[in-house]
Amino acid sequence: MRISISAGTLFIFPLEKVFEMASEVGFDGVELVINQEFQKVNSRRLIRKLAESIPVLSIHAPFMALDGWGNQIDSVKRCVEIAGDCGIGLVNFHPPSWLGCEIGYWRWLYKINDFQREIGGDKVALTLENMPWTGKYRINGYILSETQKMIDFLKERNLYLTFDCTHMGSGKANFINDFYLCYNSGRIRNIHFSDYGHGRQHLLPGHGILPLTRFLNHLRNTAYNDIVTLELSPHEFPRDEKIIVQSLKEILDYLRRETAKTTP
Repeated sequence: MRISISAGTLFIFPLEKVFEMASEVGFDGVELVINQEFQKVNSRRLIRKLAESIPVLSIHAPFMALDGWGNQIDSVKRCVEIAGDCGIGLVNFHPPSWLGCEIGYWRWLYKINDFQREIGGDKVALTLENMPWTGKYRINGYILSETQKMIDFLKERNLYLTFDCTHMGSGKANFINDFYLCYNSGRIRNIHFSDYGHGRQHLLPGHGILPLTRFLNHLRNTAYNDIVTLELSPHEFPRDEKIIVQSLKEILDYLRRETAKTTP
């Protein structure tokens, strides 16, 4: 398994600094979240410069409107084109929100018969991310929130999955059974790793209620050999860079230890 860190974890720093810190900690790579720094710049040139310090293992399509990136459909397609040009093998994106009335995006999603061929060009793996339950009444405002329906959709449309622990855990604290449903589908290509508790997402491991060590032990005993991405809220850290780096080193050691394959 390659262990990556989401650039969103260190959102308070400029991207160049994020990549330097990820390299210093010792991650295998970075999941690059397309954010405001990608407005009105040469995206390919910026990505290649960032990747000089540590590889970009995946791109997360923007989940907010950015100048020059168009709507959700345009941004996913653009991310795939850039990933292909820069040798990045995976693009992750969010499903449409029914709560946000993203009808055009919803219709587009259901028009695609084979995402890997029609959008990825059999060159870049596309992954859909499972989304969270939020608010007082614990509502999931996105389509395909039911695990089995999502799996059926992924299989029918040749689409892969980014399995997000905190998102699944926000609906089912003991989410390991749902993980196995997803794993057995053969669709998982990326795992977003973080804790969840008391309505707060993307917490440091141990700061929430999810059985994360047990989850990692289960993961170790599968044949999963793709990306595990640490995706934490920047609010989980103080603003002291040295403390952040040390904390991330401890978490990375934990992830490597708990996912290490044992030899007979």
